[in-house]
Amino acid sequence: MKQPKIDPERVKFLNQEKIVSGDYLVYWMQASQRTHYNHALEYTLHRANKLEQPLIVYFGLTSDYPEANLRHYTFMLEGLQEVKKSLDKMNIELVVLNQSPELGAVEIAENASLMVTDRGYLNIERIWREYVAQKVKCPLIQVETDVVVPIETASLKEEYAAATIRRKINKQLEKFLIPLKSSSYPSIKGSLNLGLDSLPLYNMKKILNKLNINRTVESVELYKGGTKQALIHLKEFLDHKLDRFADLRNDPSQEYLSNMSPYLHYGQISPLYIALKVSDTDSPGRDAFLEELIIRRELSMNFVYNNPQYDNILCLPDWAKKTLREHENDPRPYLYSIEEFEEARTHDPYWNAAQKEMVYTGKMHGYMRMYWGKKILEWVDNPVEAYQIALYLNNKYELDGRDANGYTGVAWCFGKHDRAWKEREVFGKVRYMNDKGLKRKFKIDNYVDRVDGIIELIHEGLI
Repeated sequence: MKQPKIDPERVKFLNQEKIVSGDYLVYWMQASQRTHYNHALEYTLHRANKLEQPLIVYFGLTSDYPEANLRHYTFMLEGLQEVKKSLDKMNIELVVLNQSPELGAVEIAENASLMVTDRGYLNIERIWREYVAQKVKCPLIQVETDVVVPIETASLKEEYAAATIRRKINKQLEKFLIPLKSSSYPSIKGSLNLGLDSLPLYNMKKILNKLNINRTVESVELYKGGTKQALIHLKEFLDHKLDRFADLRNDPSQEYLSNMSPYLHYGQISPLYIALKVSDTDSPGRDAFLEELIIRRELSMNFVYNNPQYDNILCLPDWAKKTLREHENDPRPYLYSIEEFEEARTHDPYWNAAQKEMVYTGKMHGYMRMYWGKKILEWVDNPVEAYQIALYLNNKYELDGRDANGYTGVAWCFGKHDRAWKEREVFGKVRYMNDKGLKRKFKIDNYVDRVDGIIELIHEGLI
Protein backbone atom coordinates (compact mmCIF):
# COMPACT_ATOMS: atom_id res chain seq x y z
CA MET A 1 0.00 0.00 0.00
CA LYS A 2 1.65 3.20 -1.20
CA GLN A 3 1.24 6.32 0.91
CA PRO A 4 -0.07 9.39 -0.94
CA LYS A 5 2.50 12.14 -1.43
CA ILE A 6 1.76 14.52 1.43
CA ASP A 7 4.56 16.86 2.32
CA PRO A 8 5.46 16.58 6.02
CA GLU A 9 5.20 20.38 6.29
CA ARG A 10 1.44 19.97 5.92
CA VAL A 11 1.34 17.66 8.94
CA LYS A 12 1.45 18.85 12.54
CA PHE A 13 0.98 16.88 15.77
CA LEU A 14 -1.25 18.95 18.05
CA ASN A 15 -0.56 16.88 21.16
CA GLN A 16 1.98 14.33 22.39
CA GLU A 17 -0.38 11.40 22.95
CA LYS A 18 0.58 7.93 21.71
CA ILE A 19 -1.62 5.78 19.47
CA VAL A 20 -3.97 3.80 21.69
CA SER A 21 -5.73 0.50 21.12
CA GLY A 22 -9.09 1.84 19.98
CA ASP A 23 -11.87 0.61 17.72
CA TYR A 24 -11.45 3.04 14.82
CA LEU A 25 -9.74 6.16 13.49
CA VAL A 26 -11.46 9.53 13.11
CA TYR A 27 -11.06 12.21 10.49
CA TRP A 28 -12.58 15.31 12.04
CA MET A 29 -13.63 17.13 8.87
CA GLN A 30 -14.42 20.76 9.65
CA ALA A 31 -12.71 23.30 7.40
CA SER A 32 -12.17 21.05 4.35
CA GLN A 33 -15.65 19.81 3.53
CA ARG A 34 -14.85 17.55 0.59
CA THR A 35 -13.52 14.13 -0.31
CA HIS A 36 -11.92 15.39 -3.53
CA TYR A 37 -8.25 16.41 -3.29
CA ASN A 38 -8.22 16.39 0.49
CA HIS A 39 -4.79 15.78 2.03
CA ALA A 40 -6.27 15.28 5.50
CA LEU A 41 -8.64 12.54 4.32
CA GLU A 42 -5.92 10.81 2.30
CA TYR A 43 -3.56 10.89 5.27
CA THR A 44 -6.22 9.39 7.55
CA LEU A 45 -7.11 6.69 5.06
CA HIS A 46 -3.50 5.64 4.87
CA ARG A 47 -3.17 5.47 8.66
CA ALA A 48 -6.47 3.58 9.00
CA ASN A 49 -5.43 0.90 6.56
CA LYS A 50 -1.96 0.63 8.07
CA LEU A 51 -3.57 0.01 11.47
CA GLU A 52 -6.23 -2.19 9.83
CA GLN A 53 -9.02 -0.30 11.56
CA PRO A 54 -12.21 1.29 10.21
CA LEU A 55 -12.38 5.02 9.60
CA ILE A 56 -15.10 7.39 10.73
CA VAL A 57 -15.46 10.91 9.34
CA TYR A 58 -16.94 13.35 11.85
CA PHE A 59 -18.41 16.82 11.32
CA GLY A 60 -19.65 19.11 14.09
CA LEU A 61 -22.69 21.14 13.07
CA THR A 62 -23.04 23.90 15.64
CA SER A 63 -26.15 26.07 15.61
CA ASP A 64 -24.35 29.10 16.97
CA TYR A 65 -21.38 29.69 14.70
CA PRO A 66 -20.77 33.46 14.95
CA GLU A 67 -22.79 35.45 12.40
CA ALA A 68 -23.85 32.41 10.37
CA ASN A 69 -27.46 32.26 9.14
CA LEU A 70 -29.83 30.18 7.01
CA ARG A 71 -28.04 31.19 3.79
CA HIS A 72 -24.70 29.88 5.03
CA TYR A 73 -26.06 26.70 6.60
CA THR A 74 -28.02 25.80 3.46
CA PHE A 75 -24.99 26.15 1.19
CA MET A 76 -22.83 24.17 3.63
CA LEU A 77 -25.37 21.36 4.03
CA GLU A 78 -25.70 21.05 0.25
CA GLY A 79 -22.00 20.32 0.23
CA LEU A 80 -22.16 17.92 3.17
CA GLN A 81 -24.88 15.91 1.45
CA GLU A 82 -22.44 15.36 -1.39
CA VAL A 83 -19.68 14.43 1.06
CA LYS A 84 -21.92 11.76 2.56
CA LYS A 85 -22.72 10.23 -0.82
CA SER A 86 -19.04 10.15 -1.71
CA LEU A 87 -18.06 8.56 1.62
CA ASP A 88 -20.85 5.99 1.30
CA LYS A 89 -19.30 4.84 -1.97
CA MET A 90 -15.98 4.48 -0.14
CA ASN A 91 -17.67 2.44 2.61
CA ILE A 92 -16.84 5.11 5.20
CA GLU A 93 -19.30 6.30 7.82
CA LEU A 94 -20.03 10.03 8.19
CA VAL A 95 -21.20 11.17 11.62
CA VAL A 96 -22.71 14.66 11.84
CA LEU A 97 -23.47 15.83 15.37
CA ASN A 98 -25.57 18.85 16.23
CA GLN A 99 -23.24 20.35 18.81
CA SER A 100 -20.20 22.54 19.02
CA PRO A 101 -17.50 20.79 16.93
CA GLU A 102 -14.89 20.51 19.65
CA LEU A 103 -17.31 18.84 22.09
CA GLY A 104 -18.43 16.30 19.52
CA ALA A 105 -14.82 15.62 18.54
CA VAL A 106 -13.89 14.77 22.13
CA GLU A 107 -16.94 12.51 22.43
CA ILE A 108 -16.29 10.59 19.23
CA ALA A 109 -12.58 10.24 20.01
CA GLU A 110 -13.29 8.35 23.23
CA ASN A 111 -12.73 4.96 21.58
CA ALA A 112 -10.47 6.15 18.75
CA SER A 113 -6.92 5.00 18.18
CA LEU A 114 -6.01 8.23 16.43
CA MET A 115 -7.70 11.41 15.22
CA VAL A 116 -6.79 13.58 12.23
CA THR A 117 -8.21 17.01 11.46
CA ASP A 118 -7.85 19.69 8.82
CA ARG A 119 -6.67 23.23 9.53
CA GLY A 120 -8.62 26.40 10.24
CA TYR A 121 -7.08 29.87 10.60
CA LEU A 122 -9.67 31.92 12.48
CA ASN A 123 -9.55 32.29 16.27
CA ILE A 124 -12.60 30.11 16.87
CA GLU A 125 -11.26 27.30 14.67
CA ARG A 126 -7.92 27.32 16.47
CA ILE A 127 -9.62 27.32 19.89
CA TRP A 128 -11.64 24.25 18.88
CA ARG A 129 -8.53 22.31 17.88
CA GLU A 130 -6.55 23.38 20.95
CA TYR A 131 -9.39 22.24 23.20
CA VAL A 132 -9.61 18.83 21.56
CA ALA A 133 -5.83 18.38 21.59
CA GLN A 134 -5.87 18.81 25.37
CA LYS A 135 -8.90 16.62 26.06
CA VAL A 136 -8.46 13.52 23.89
CA LYS A 137 -6.34 10.54 24.95
CA CYS A 138 -5.17 9.71 21.43
CA PRO A 139 -2.98 11.66 19.00
CA LEU A 140 -4.59 14.63 17.24
CA ILE A 141 -2.83 15.28 13.95
CA GLN A 142 -3.55 18.34 11.81
CA VAL A 143 -3.11 18.12 8.04
CA GLU A 144 -3.24 21.41 6.16
CA THR A 145 -5.11 21.16 2.88
CA ASP A 146 -6.79 24.53 2.21
CA VAL A 147 -3.71 26.43 1.03
CA VAL A 148 -1.12 25.65 -1.62
CA VAL A 149 1.92 26.56 0.52
CA PRO A 150 1.50 25.70 4.24
CA ILE A 151 1.11 28.90 6.22
CA GLU A 152 4.17 28.56 8.46
CA THR A 153 6.30 27.40 5.57
CA ALA A 154 5.44 30.59 3.73
CA SER A 155 6.13 32.88 6.70
CA LEU A 156 6.46 32.80 10.48
CA LYS A 157 5.24 36.39 10.94
CA GLU A 158 2.49 38.73 9.78
CA GLU A 159 3.42 40.06 6.36
CA TYR A 160 3.05 43.73 5.52
CA ALA A 161 1.65 43.32 1.99
CA ALA A 162 1.47 41.06 -1.04
CA ALA A 163 4.92 42.28 -2.09
CA THR A 164 6.55 40.90 1.04
CA ILE A 165 4.88 37.49 1.01
CA ARG A 166 4.99 36.97 -2.76
CA ARG A 167 8.69 36.19 -2.97
CA LYS A 168 8.47 33.86 0.04
CA ILE A 169 5.60 31.87 -1.45
CA ASN A 170 7.13 31.81 -4.92
CA LYS A 171 10.29 30.22 -3.50
CA GLN A 172 8.18 27.31 -2.24
CA LEU A 173 5.63 26.93 -5.03
CA GLU A 174 7.38 24.30 -7.10
CA LYS A 175 7.69 22.07 -4.06
CA PHE A 176 3.98 22.19 -3.24
CA LEU A 177 2.36 22.36 -6.68
CA ILE A 178 2.24 18.57 -6.77
CA PRO A 179 -0.88 16.55 -7.70
CA LEU A 180 -2.50 14.55 -4.91
CA LYS A 181 -3.33 11.08 -6.12
CA SER A 182 -6.17 9.45 -4.30
CA SER A 183 -5.42 5.78 -3.82
CA SER A 184 -8.11 3.13 -3.77
CA TYR A 185 -7.58 1.90 -0.25
CA PRO A 186 -9.23 -1.31 0.92
CA SER A 187 -11.08 0.64 3.62
CA ILE A 188 -12.31 -1.46 6.49
CA LYS A 189 -15.74 -0.87 7.92
CA GLY A 190 -16.55 -2.60 11.12
CA SER A 191 -19.85 -2.96 12.93
CA LEU A 192 -19.62 0.30 14.83
CA ASN A 193 -22.48 0.91 17.21
CA LEU A 194 -21.42 4.35 18.35
CA GLY A 195 -24.71 5.24 19.96
CA LEU A 196 -24.46 8.78 18.59
CA ASP A 197 -27.38 10.80 17.26
CA SER A 198 -26.00 11.53 13.80
CA LEU A 199 -28.09 13.95 11.75
CA PRO A 200 -29.80 12.48 8.64
CA LEU A 201 -28.22 14.51 5.85
CA TYR A 202 -30.65 13.15 3.25
CA ASN A 203 -33.35 15.37 4.78
CA MET A 204 -31.88 18.87 4.71
CA LYS A 205 -35.19 20.59 5.47
CA LYS A 206 -35.53 18.54 8.64
CA ILE A 207 -32.00 19.43 9.74
CA LEU A 208 -32.51 23.14 9.06
CA ASN A 209 -35.75 23.09 11.05
CA LYS A 210 -33.95 21.41 13.93
CA LEU A 211 -31.17 23.98 14.05
CA ASN A 212 -31.67 27.06 16.21
CA ILE A 213 -30.19 29.47 13.66
CA ASN A 214 -30.73 32.98 12.35
CA ARG A 215 -33.31 32.70 9.54
CA THR A 216 -33.45 36.35 8.50
CA VAL A 217 -31.29 35.83 5.39
CA GLU A 218 -32.71 33.43 2.82
CA SER A 219 -30.71 30.86 0.90
CA VAL A 220 -29.77 31.69 -2.67
CA GLU A 221 -30.57 29.87 -5.91
CA LEU A 222 -27.76 31.29 -8.04
CA TYR A 223 -25.04 29.34 -6.21
CA LYS A 224 -25.54 25.82 -4.91
CA GLY A 225 -23.10 24.19 -2.53
CA GLY A 226 -20.88 21.17 -3.12
CA THR A 227 -17.76 20.03 -4.94
CA LYS A 228 -19.66 19.07 -8.10
CA GLN A 229 -21.01 22.60 -8.42
CA ALA A 230 -17.57 24.02 -7.73
CA LEU A 231 -16.08 21.89 -10.52
CA ILE A 232 -18.80 23.04 -12.93
CA HIS A 233 -17.99 26.69 -12.20
CA LEU A 234 -14.27 25.95 -12.54
CA LYS A 235 -14.72 24.32 -15.95
CA GLU A 236 -16.81 27.26 -17.13
CA PHE A 237 -14.07 29.61 -15.98
CA LEU A 238 -11.26 27.66 -17.61
CA ASP A 239 -13.14 27.25 -20.88
CA HIS A 240 -14.63 30.71 -21.28
CA LYS A 241 -13.18 33.27 -18.87
CA LEU A 242 -9.56 32.62 -17.96
CA ASP A 243 -8.19 33.99 -21.25
CA ARG A 244 -9.64 37.44 -20.52
CA PHE A 245 -9.25 37.33 -16.74
CA ALA A 246 -6.18 39.56 -16.60
CA ASP A 247 -7.91 42.30 -18.60
CA LEU A 248 -11.49 42.05 -17.38
CA ARG A 249 -11.47 40.68 -13.83
CA ASN A 250 -11.87 44.18 -12.36
CA ASP A 251 -14.69 45.20 -14.72
CA PRO A 252 -18.06 44.87 -12.90
CA SER A 253 -19.95 45.24 -16.18
CA GLN A 254 -18.35 41.99 -17.39
CA GLU A 255 -18.60 38.48 -15.94
CA TYR A 256 -15.06 37.15 -15.89
CA LEU A 257 -14.66 35.98 -12.30
CA SER A 258 -14.14 32.34 -11.34
CA ASN A 259 -16.90 32.21 -8.66
CA MET A 260 -14.64 29.97 -6.60
CA SER A 261 -14.74 32.00 -3.37
CA PRO A 262 -17.91 30.46 -1.81
CA TYR A 263 -16.59 26.96 -2.49
CA LEU A 264 -13.13 27.77 -1.16
CA HIS A 265 -14.73 29.27 1.93
CA TYR A 266 -16.36 25.95 2.88
CA GLY A 267 -13.44 23.84 1.71
CA GLN A 268 -15.64 22.31 -0.99
CA ILE A 269 -12.86 22.59 -3.55
CA SER A 270 -9.09 22.38 -3.16
CA PRO A 271 -7.04 25.49 -3.96
CA LEU A 272 -4.21 23.16 -5.00
CA TYR A 273 -6.47 21.43 -7.51
CA ILE A 274 -7.56 24.78 -8.95
CA ALA A 275 -3.95 25.98 -9.13
CA LEU A 276 -2.84 22.85 -10.95
CA LYS A 277 -5.69 23.06 -13.48
CA VAL A 278 -4.90 26.72 -14.21
CA SER A 279 -1.14 26.09 -14.30
CA ASP A 280 -1.68 23.40 -16.94
CA THR A 281 -2.99 26.02 -19.37
CA ASP A 282 -1.03 28.48 -21.49
CA SER A 283 -3.75 31.07 -21.03
CA PRO A 284 -2.75 34.76 -20.89
CA GLY A 285 -4.85 35.03 -17.72
CA ARG A 286 -3.00 32.26 -15.91
CA ASP A 287 -0.50 34.33 -13.91
CA ALA A 288 -3.06 36.97 -12.91
CA PHE A 289 -5.40 34.31 -11.59
CA LEU A 290 -2.68 32.43 -9.69
CA GLU A 291 -1.68 35.73 -8.07
CA GLU A 292 -5.23 36.04 -6.70
CA LEU A 293 -5.65 32.38 -5.77
CA ILE A 294 -2.28 31.83 -4.11
CA ILE A 295 -0.52 35.08 -3.20
CA ARG A 296 -3.51 37.25 -2.27
CA ARG A 297 -5.54 34.46 -0.70
CA GLU A 298 -2.65 33.12 1.34
CA LEU A 299 -1.74 36.64 2.43
CA SER A 300 -5.23 36.67 3.97
CA MET A 301 -4.52 33.43 5.82
CA ASN A 302 -1.25 34.90 7.03
CA PHE A 303 -3.10 37.98 8.30
CA VAL A 304 -5.83 36.27 10.34
CA TYR A 305 -3.45 33.63 11.70
CA ASN A 306 -0.88 36.15 12.94
CA ASN A 307 -3.12 39.06 13.95
CA PRO A 308 -5.67 38.20 16.66
CA GLN A 309 -7.37 41.59 16.07
CA TYR A 310 -8.31 40.66 12.48
CA ASP A 311 -12.02 41.33 13.10
CA ASN A 312 -11.74 44.96 14.20
CA ILE A 313 -10.06 48.21 13.23
CA LEU A 314 -7.13 47.60 15.58
CA CYS A 315 -5.69 45.23 12.97
CA LEU A 316 -4.75 48.14 10.71
CA PRO A 317 -1.17 49.35 10.32
CA ASP A 318 -0.21 52.26 12.56
CA TRP A 319 -0.16 54.79 9.71
CA ALA A 320 -3.76 53.93 8.77
CA LYS A 321 -5.05 54.09 12.35
CA LYS A 322 -3.29 57.41 12.85
CA THR A 323 -4.57 59.06 9.68
CA LEU A 324 -8.16 57.87 10.23
CA ARG A 325 -8.05 59.23 13.78
CA GLU A 326 -6.78 62.58 12.56
CA HIS A 327 -9.65 62.86 10.07
CA GLU A 328 -12.37 61.38 12.26
CA ASN A 329 -14.10 64.75 12.69
CA ASP A 330 -13.96 65.77 9.03
CA PRO A 331 -17.39 66.61 7.61
CA ARG A 332 -18.87 63.75 5.58
CA PRO A 333 -20.61 64.46 2.26
CA TYR A 334 -23.39 62.01 3.22
CA LEU A 335 -24.31 60.14 6.40
CA TYR A 336 -26.26 56.89 6.41
CA SER A 337 -27.51 54.57 9.13
CA ILE A 338 -26.84 50.86 9.14
CA GLU A 339 -30.47 50.29 8.11
CA GLU A 340 -30.10 52.57 5.09
CA PHE A 341 -26.95 50.73 4.05
CA GLU A 342 -28.55 47.33 4.51
CA GLU A 343 -31.59 48.31 2.45
CA ALA A 344 -29.44 49.92 -0.29
CA ARG A 345 -30.98 53.36 0.26
CA THR A 346 -28.03 55.61 -0.52
CA HIS A 347 -27.80 58.32 -3.19
CA ASP A 348 -25.31 56.22 -5.18
CA PRO A 349 -26.84 53.78 -7.72
CA TYR A 350 -23.56 51.89 -8.06
CA TRP A 351 -23.17 51.32 -4.34
CA ASN A 352 -26.82 50.33 -4.11
CA ALA A 353 -26.39 47.83 -6.94
CA ALA A 354 -23.40 46.26 -5.19
CA GLN A 355 -25.33 45.93 -1.93
CA LYS A 356 -28.31 44.41 -3.75
CA GLU A 357 -26.10 41.96 -5.61
CA MET A 358 -24.74 40.74 -2.27
CA VAL A 359 -28.15 40.55 -0.60
CA TYR A 360 -29.87 38.70 -3.44
CA THR A 361 -27.09 36.48 -4.80
CA GLY A 362 -24.76 35.94 -1.83
CA LYS A 363 -21.82 37.30 -3.76
CA MET A 364 -20.56 40.72 -4.88
CA HIS A 365 -18.18 41.49 -7.73
CA GLY A 366 -14.66 41.81 -6.29
CA TYR A 367 -13.98 45.31 -7.59
CA MET A 368 -17.32 46.56 -6.30
CA ARG A 369 -16.52 45.12 -2.87
CA MET A 370 -13.58 47.51 -2.70
CA TYR A 371 -15.70 50.47 -3.78
CA TRP A 372 -18.51 49.38 -1.45
CA GLY A 373 -16.21 49.28 1.59
CA LYS A 374 -14.54 52.62 0.77
CA LYS A 375 -17.90 54.36 0.59
CA ILE A 376 -19.00 53.02 3.98
CA LEU A 377 -15.86 54.60 5.43
CA GLU A 378 -16.77 57.88 3.70
CA TRP A 379 -20.46 57.92 4.71
CA VAL A 380 -20.22 57.05 8.42
CA ASP A 381 -19.03 59.70 10.87
CA ASN A 382 -16.76 57.36 12.81
CA PRO A 383 -14.16 54.99 11.26
CA VAL A 384 -14.60 52.40 14.03
CA GLU A 385 -18.36 52.26 13.42
CA ALA A 386 -17.83 52.21 9.65
CA TYR A 387 -15.50 49.23 10.01
CA GLN A 388 -18.02 47.29 12.04
CA ILE A 389 -20.85 48.09 9.62
CA ALA A 390 -18.80 46.83 6.69
CA LEU A 391 -17.96 43.61 8.54
CA TYR A 392 -21.54 43.12 9.68
CA LEU A 393 -22.98 43.42 6.17
CA ASN A 394 -20.23 41.37 4.56
CA ASN A 395 -20.54 38.56 7.09
CA LYS A 396 -24.32 38.54 7.03
CA TYR A 397 -24.92 38.33 3.28
CA GLU A 398 -21.78 37.02 1.58
CA LEU A 399 -21.51 33.27 1.16
CA ASP A 400 -17.77 33.75 1.61
CA GLY A 401 -18.06 36.13 4.55
CA ARG A 402 -16.67 35.26 7.98
CA ASP A 403 -13.41 33.93 6.59
CA ALA A 404 -9.84 35.09 6.09
CA ASN A 405 -10.54 36.67 2.71
CA GLY A 406 -13.63 38.47 4.00
CA TYR A 407 -11.85 39.97 6.99
CA THR A 408 -8.89 40.93 4.82
CA GLY A 409 -11.09 42.51 2.16
CA VAL A 410 -12.77 44.79 4.67
CA ALA A 411 -9.44 45.64 6.31
CA TRP A 412 -7.95 46.53 2.90
CA CYS A 413 -10.66 49.16 2.37
CA PHE A 414 -9.36 50.86 5.53
CA GLY A 415 -5.65 50.64 4.62
CA LYS A 416 -4.50 47.09 5.38
CA HIS A 417 -1.91 45.64 2.98
CA ASP A 418 -1.78 49.00 1.20
CA ARG A 419 0.46 52.06 1.29
CA ALA A 420 -0.21 55.68 2.25
CA TRP A 421 -1.65 57.85 -0.53
CA LYS A 422 -2.13 61.58 -1.01
CA GLU A 423 -3.92 63.04 2.00
CA ARG A 424 -7.54 64.14 1.67
CA GLU A 425 -10.56 64.75 3.86
CA VAL A 426 -12.21 61.81 5.66
CA PHE A 427 -9.81 59.20 4.20
CA GLY A 428 -6.61 60.89 5.27
CA LYS A 429 -3.87 58.87 3.56
CA VAL A 430 -6.06 55.79 2.98
CA ARG A 431 -6.67 55.01 -0.69
CA TYR A 432 -9.73 56.78 -2.12
CA MET A 433 -12.26 55.56 -4.69
CA ASN A 434 -15.19 57.41 -6.28
CA ASP A 435 -17.97 56.96 -8.79
CA LYS A 436 -16.13 59.05 -11.37
CA GLY A 437 -13.49 56.34 -11.46
CA LEU A 438 -16.16 53.71 -12.07
CA LYS A 439 -17.61 55.73 -14.94
CA ARG A 440 -14.20 56.41 -16.44
CA LYS A 441 -12.99 52.81 -16.35
CA PHE A 442 -16.13 50.79 -17.01
CA LYS A 443 -19.59 50.84 -18.54
CA ILE A 444 -20.77 50.84 -14.98
CA ASP A 445 -24.45 51.39 -15.78
CA ASN A 446 -24.37 47.95 -17.42
CA TYR A 447 -23.46 46.53 -14.02
CA VAL A 448 -26.51 48.19 -12.46
CA ASP A 449 -28.70 46.81 -15.25
CA ARG A 450 -27.26 43.31 -14.83
CA VAL A 451 -27.93 43.30 -11.09
CA ASP A 452 -31.47 44.58 -11.63
CA GLY A 453 -32.00 41.84 -14.22
CA ILE A 454 -30.83 39.12 -11.83
CA ILE A 455 -33.12 40.43 -9.08
CA GLU A 456 -36.07 40.47 -11.48
CA LEU A 457 -35.42 36.84 -12.46
CA ILE A 458 -35.20 35.88 -8.78
CA HIS A 459 -38.52 37.58 -8.03
CA GLU A 460 -40.11 35.76 -10.97
CA GLY A 461 -38.79 32.45 -9.70
CA LEU A 462 -36.66 31.90 -12.79
CA ILE A 463 -33.43 31.61 -10.78
